[in-house]
Amino acid sequence: PVSLSHQPQYISLMRFLHRRGFSSTLLQPALFSGTPGWELVVSLPESCLLTTSTVLSSYLGEYIKSWKPRLSPLSALCVFLVCERQRGEASDWFPYINMLPSSYACPACFSDEVIDVLPAGVRRRGLEQRGAVLCVGLYMTSQYTNTLMITKPCSVCYFSCCDSFRWAWCSVNTRSVFMSRPSSCFLSGPDTYALAPFLDLLNHCPNVQVKAGFNEQTKCYEISSVCDTPRYEQVFINYGSHDNQRLLLEYGFVAMNNPHSVVYVEPGKSGEKSLDQKMKFLRENHFLENLTVSSEGPSWRLMVALRLLSLPQTLYHLWRSALLGQVVDEKTEVRSSQTARTLCQQLLKDTHIALDKVHINTDQSISWNKNGTEMFHLSVFRSPSFWVSVGGQSGSSWRW
Repeated sequence: PVSLSHQPQYISLMRFLHRRGFSSTLLQPALFSGTPGWELVVSLPESCLLTTSTVLSSYLGEYIKSWKPRLSPLSALCVFLVCERQRGEASDWFPYINMLPSSYACPACFSDEVIDVLPAGVRRRGLEQRGAVLCVGLYMTSQYTNTLMITKPCSVCYFSCCDSFRWAWCSVNTRSVFMSRPSSCFLSGPDTYALAPFLDLLNHCPNVQVKAGFNEQTKCYEISSVCDTPRYEQVFINYGSHDNQRLLLEYGFVAMNNPHSVVYVEPGKSGEKSLDQKMKFLRENHFLENLTVSSEGPSWRLMVALRLLSLPQTLYHLWRSALLGQVVDEKTEVRSSQTARTLCQQLLKDTHIALDKVHINTDQSISWNKNGTEMFHLSVFRSPSFWVSVGGQSGSSWRW
């Protein structure tokens, strides 16, 4: 190590601290060669990025600028991808578009059968995503079909297919990088999407620390990492501190051994007036969202909800205190902890049951295509609904 104690800024810092009572001399600032540093992984010039500026400056620009209502930046990129894909090798962007996946595994592409076996929360959000993409695709087809004849006569037919817009939407949503840009008067909404060829080949690892963003000095989109990757080994980046539900919804995959992984607890209806009143109170205060259990146990929000649900109806005046996370009384703490323990045990049991079903159905779902090759269909099963007892009234139940 190289001592830094003699440098003026450190001398000044130590004098500053000594004047305020700091007297430790056991630690000295030093520079260690083994200290991890940021290493530039990839630097992509701005000219390689596909952004709304690319779209508006293309042959599509004059049409998109005239469309009312204005397209969102995401929709503009989708229109560009659909038309350029149809142009084939005549497109300047063909080398990039040609390597994009032909299909995606995000919920927007899921069939009803797959959607139906997802956990309740993912199923609801998946249906919302699929419906939103379909609605936007249908709307754009009905509003802007005539002007999409500009590439080839068959372009309009190609765009009219909802599958083509869904493919473009998934391409942008799952593969774009965040890049804040000035809003255009010809588009509606924040402009934060950029497709980055080659860079989007990097896979996600939740344990990797990275910095990513557009460098205004170099005019490049850069990704740096502190991970020292050995030669010939796969390089990973980090898409963010996302749990597996978020990864599935946004990117179409889940990560093994994800430290951010949680199980979401979905509230149901109890049918009891006293519990329904507490439910209404929790809902009005936004405490029925993001209720989770992780490897470390129930989340703070879940424990707050269980604590309030465990309160006897006569202690209405303590609801607000429970909502603030305060311990209201020992009996309520015991009841809420017991309920949490029962909930975790049931979640674990349901997980084992679901995994058994996955193994069974994987074995039973082997089929053969027309060429005689083997195809495996892996289904994802949701945990069944269950009831757990909560304090307050004897025999009362709460459905999760």
